[in-house]
Amino acid sequence: MDKLSNLDENPEMGYHPSPSNTLAFSPMSRDSFAYCQNWTSSESETVDDSSYASEPSPSRWRAKQDVLSKLGMKLRKHSIDDELGGSDLLDSAELELMKERFAKLLLGEDMSGSGKGVCTAVTISNAITNLYATIFGQSLRLEPLKPEKKAMWKREMKVLLSVCDYIQEFAPTAQYLEDGTIVEMMKSRPRSDIYINLPALQKLDTMLIEILDTFQDTEFWYAENIPGNSSRLRGGSCRKIVPRKDEKWWLPVPCVLPGGLSDMSKKHLIEKRDCANQIHKAAMAINSNVLAEIDIPENYIDDLPKSGRSSLGDSIYHYMYSADKFSPEQLLDCLKISSDREALELADRVESSMYTWRRKACLSHSKSSWSKIKDLIEETESKDKNYTLAERAESLLLCLKQRYPELSQTSLDTCKIQYNRDVGKAVLESYSRVLEGLAFNIVAWIEDVLYVDRSMRNREV
Repeated sequence: MDKLSNLDENPEMGYHPSPSNTLAFSPMSRDSFAYCQNWTSSESETVDDSSYASEPSPSRWRAKQDVLSKLGMKLRKHSIDDELGGSDLLDSAELELMKERFAKLLLGEDMSGSGKGVCTAVTISNAITNLYATIFGQSLRLEPLKPEKKAMWKREMKVLLSVCDYIQEFAPTAQYLEDGTIVEMMKSRPRSDIYINLPALQKLDTMLIEILDTFQDTEFWYAENIPGNSSRLRGGSCRKIVPRKDEKWWLPVPCVLPGGLSDMSKKHLIEKRDCANQIHKAAMAINSNVLAEIDIPENYIDDLPKSGRSSLGDSIYHYMYSADKFSPEQLLDCLKISSDREALELADRVESSMYTWRRKACLSHSKSSWSKIKDLIEETESKDKNYTLAERAESLLLCLKQRYPELSQTSLDTCKIQYNRDVGKAVLESYSRVLEGLAFNIVAWIEDVLYVDRSMRNREV
């Protein structure tokens, strides 16, 4: 009894007999909500009955530090830098908004809780897309992001990407025992595609934000809604005639001084354009690889045309079938595609025909015995009409995407995203897609400014 009384009288021993003070902790909510604010305030307001001090004792502070370290939480101080730099400390209004958004995310937009909402993978993909539209949807010029938008982007992307921390796979590893024997054990590790691609995407994200931050003090500016006969427009800028901007007349017009940009500013623009172009290629490659790994939905297979010839048309089919040496570049030159919409329609038709011919090739092979296919597989592939047409359609589709890098997603890509059930692939696909769009926009904005600079220099000649 004396020992127990001593334990009660000495809180420094770290003994807490009451289980009612334990914190209910969910690992999913650790990175999602700033609950450390409530935890810190409740602990700081607790005063020991046997103590007359208004501050908690050092032993209690050390105990709280131990608990926080076990929970994976960090002690943070309120500062303006943390609030602008994407800290997890939020005010009550932002915290409630984050809780509401995350609840909708988990419920799949079905607030009734009956399980009729969309799957988690599609919900997270939509959330990343909508967040990108919220942050960068109004960004139409080369300028740094506002601090509050930058903090919101970092904070909410951290929440959405936190689900990847719990996507694990088991892999055999060698464990060395004290007696020198080697035992093979299964150890959990991040899934390989997430382990490789997610850090790369986060690095690309940081680089794009840094590119925008470099355009703080520029030698160019933007003018909006200026009539074509305005003296300021004639003396300050020359609008680039681009089909992308003819349809979007409300976009701001870049303006430079009559003498054009300085050599240092022009060099800076070219360097950032090349960097953004490389980021665009990297994000596009990751997105293509992730989409290729997603299974083709059965709905798309069921809706394939019965004949690839009817999908492509007689003229394209005859060229692909009769040409001894197929050249996709020559075929695209003959088609004379005039807009991105026509290119996307052709891509959908080529892709559907490609899978139609592949399905027919598989069906024709399945009718024969396996031994016969094994002996004559090379000869069959070289003589099979469906196999040859499918290979040529694939090369035509690849050439089409290379010639039109800003091409929107095809019907197959959209169908894969819609019916995908893999949460990890959904995160990687949507993240790479929005970064690809941002990088493409930065390159286009820089090209507009460089075009205006060249136009002003030509005027001076």
